[in-house]
Amino acid sequence: MYCGHDLLSIIYFNELEKEIESLNLYTIGTWKEGRKMEETLPLSVSHVNKSLVLTNRLYMLLHFTALCFLVYYRLCFFFQDPQTREAPLFPWLLVFASEIILSFIWILDQAFRWHPISRTVFPERLPQDHNLPPLDVFICTADPTKEPTLDVMNTLLSAMALDYPPEKLHLYVSDDGGSPVTLNAMKEASKFARWWLPFCTRYRIECRCPKAYFSISESHGGDFDGSFEFLADKKMIKEKYEAFEEGIKRVKEDQDNSGDTTVKRGQNHPPVIEVIQENSCSEIEQVKLPFLVYVSREKKPSQPHHFKAGALNALVLWQGMDGLMGPVLSGTGFYMKRESLYGNYKIKDTDLELQQYVGKSNEFIKSLNQNCTTDSVTVGRTLPLKETLLLASCDYEIGTQWGKEVGFLYGTVCEDVHTGFILNCNGWNSVLCDPPEAQFLGNSTTNLNDLLVQGTRWYCGLLDIGLSRFCPLICGPLRMSLLQSLCYAQLTYFPLYCLPLWCLAIVPQLCLLSGIPLYPKVSDPFFFIFLFIPLSALTKHLSEVLSTGGTFRKWIIEQRIWMIVSITSHLYGCLDAILKKFGLKDASFLPTNKVEDEEQTRLYQMDKYDFRTSNMFLVPMVALITINISCFIGGIYRVVSVGNWDQMFMQLLLTSHIIVFNYPIIEGLLIRKDVGRIYPSLPLVITSNILATTITCTLYSLLKKV
Repeated sequence: MYCGHDLLSIIYFNELEKEIESLNLYTIGTWKEGRKMEETLPLSVSHVNKSLVLTNRLYMLLHFTALCFLVYYRLCFFFQDPQTREAPLFPWLLVFASEIILSFIWILDQAFRWHPISRTVFPERLPQDHNLPPLDVFICTADPTKEPTLDVMNTLLSAMALDYPPEKLHLYVSDDGGSPVTLNAMKEASKFARWWLPFCTRYRIECRCPKAYFSISESHGGDFDGSFEFLADKKMIKEKYEAFEEGIKRVKEDQDNSGDTTVKRGQNHPPVIEVIQENSCSEIEQVKLPFLVYVSREKKPSQPHHFKAGALNALVLWQGMDGLMGPVLSGTGFYMKRESLYGNYKIKDTDLELQQYVGKSNEFIKSLNQNCTTDSVTVGRTLPLKETLLLASCDYEIGTQWGKEVGFLYGTVCEDVHTGFILNCNGWNSVLCDPPEAQFLGNSTTNLNDLLVQGTRWYCGLLDIGLSRFCPLICGPLRMSLLQSLCYAQLTYFPLYCLPLWCLAIVPQLCLLSGIPLYPKVSDPFFFIFLFIPLSALTKHLSEVLSTGGTFRKWIIEQRIWMIVSITSHLYGCLDAILKKFGLKDASFLPTNKVEDEEQTRLYQMDKYDFRTSNMFLVPMVALITINISCFIGGIYRVVSVGNWDQMFMQLLLTSHIIVFNYPIIEGLLIRKDVGRIYPSLPLVITSNILATTITCTLYSLLKKV
């Protein structure tokens, strides 16, 4: 879809990580290396938090020193007489390998803490409206059954109500499912916007998402609170919004009754592009509305569509990283300079070369060779339908550099991280914008199943990058700073947590049951090294949670989720990435379910885990907790009988830590009776017991032999 604006903003409706959060907005390539600022005064000034830098680096020094002592202790084992060793070689190697992997990920993670900064912004230094760059806003959705249409339209209305010159604001809803529900709902949203936008402008409303605004009990009219006119207008707008909600429901009901199957259409349909409205005056007052376009790119089963990256290319065709070269693109809520996505098109001499680079659309090529002016914006709005359909066809990019050097890059379902990494490699900087007030509100998963399904997709995509020729540890240091490369490497290798966590949830426990010590005695000086390392990591995580407004309970929840995700989503994500690497599996993308469920919401508000998920995720959790409880009980009995508690104390502590932090699994399996419990079905019981027994018998025999 041709749109020749300097800046674009992308809002992934279906990719928010927290329930309701302030999105981090990224400006990529605002200034390229060697380019001078035109303004005398900067729009933001960065500040280095010296006390935090000092604390972080002292923590790194102490923790790294302890890790060196740990490695020394483990290596000394190999120089001992095999006849006098207290532990067999095999379990020692497994635990040592797990500690090495954990240490490797920890080292990568420290790059985020090396140079954290904060920013002071000066919005009053922004240029006048007529000097602001035109802005394209892309809102992505894929499935109206999993992503509630009303919520998508609220996102659209929020973007339409941005405090930005409406004549310079173009909004594009990218519907990758090709659903008539989304198209017709946009028409309803356009009608309501004629009332909503003037209301927001007149009373300087800050929360411009209608659903969020009307869910707030207070008036929030600022200087107009208590005004009879404001209260009357608010009542009238609320009635209009309720009518708008009913209109959305009717649209969906009509579609359901029509017998049309959205799923089939979502995989095979022609390109659909429709301008919802032209600039016009509101019925209330003379307020211009932004330009609004519905876009659904063509899909054919025979053509790869590259998921969201393909959809975005049809349209364009973090504090620690902010102190380095800038934060990574992470799914949603970022602004980009359009030029950054066009690669090195400026070195192409002829239109023929450009056609091989960006495709055969003459209008698009023309847009690359001119600055964005009022005339070019007008051209963009009046582009022939035939040309727009060409750009949205599924075969337009075949034989070109789209997805390789141009646009959002292909090869992984985590196109955001991949694209951001290459942009940083090419010299573009990014800036973190983290305002005190949320700029956008979003929905996220409130049940375990969607969290784990979503996580499996993410971790597969991240490891895809780490296993490719774009590996940050190989490609990064040659084109960006070492610290920035380490940050990207930590993201791509984060799924490897599954390996040490699976090992440390099984091997020390079985050795505890067998009386095999894997850690120093309490009386050994090295005992304090092995005690210091986990306490250091846990304390650092707790301090970061508390310093960012979190609570002790939030810290516990994050630890629990990390353990659950590591033994499930990380594992399956790694397996998918490896199978994909060897050509044994194709990449897949399933939108996460965002439909509100009263029972799920009730459990979420009660801080209860909703375990209504597939056995694929439940079996590992139940099997590992069964192994740990059994080994803990057996280990206690053995320690009491033999009296070697000083040798086995660390393994008892590790096992009890796992049991305590995973108490919700035990509660869900044995105590809870609500619908969100772990229902002890026959397949779950049999499968988890088979897995636990197989693991125990296999490793137990190996522990004795090797």
